[in-house]
Amino acid sequence: MKWRLPALSLLASPLLLAGGLLAAGSAAAHNFHMGLADISYNARSGNTEIVHTYTAHDLATLLTDLYGRNLDLGQPDSEAAIRKYVERQFYLEDAGGRRLPLQWLGVKADADSVTIYQEIAGRKLAPATRIHNTVLIDFQPAQKNTVNVQTDGPVQTLIFDQQHVQLEIR
Repeated sequence: MKWRLPALSLLASPLLLAGGLLAAGSAAAHNFHMGLADISYNARSGNTEIVHTYTAHDLATLLTDLYGRNLDLGQPDSEAAIRKYVERQFYLEDAGGRRLPLQWLGVKADADSVTIYQEIAGRKLAPATRIHNTVLIDFQPAQKNTVNVQTDGPVQTLIFDQQHVQLEIR
């Protein structure tokens, strides 16, 4: 697949490590369903970077259910389906309820995990920004998505599930 990796902040390293742990656990059948995302401001580029990691099996099963056919997540034609789904299920809003302009950078998929790259050009997230995240939650009732947000100060960790689909950063 074609993708462009953003200049990841230092915060992305723990996410990638956690993504590796997620990938290691997904090789066997699993009873847990989780996603991880890192949202961080990159002072060098002036962009807010978003990196999501989900279990490949869960995302592939969802897309098969949605589109009625098996999609090979490693093939270019699957990126459009992933993008359409993620852009509907994950978005950010400013304090006035206006959606922030997320740019799609690409997808990297392997047998265990799918990593999705997005960014908001030229913007640092302000307090009271709302994050809406129902990626896989609409499909898998036990799904829990952890989002780590780093703008100024300490990292904020938000947990999304069926009862908490939209949360506000401080």
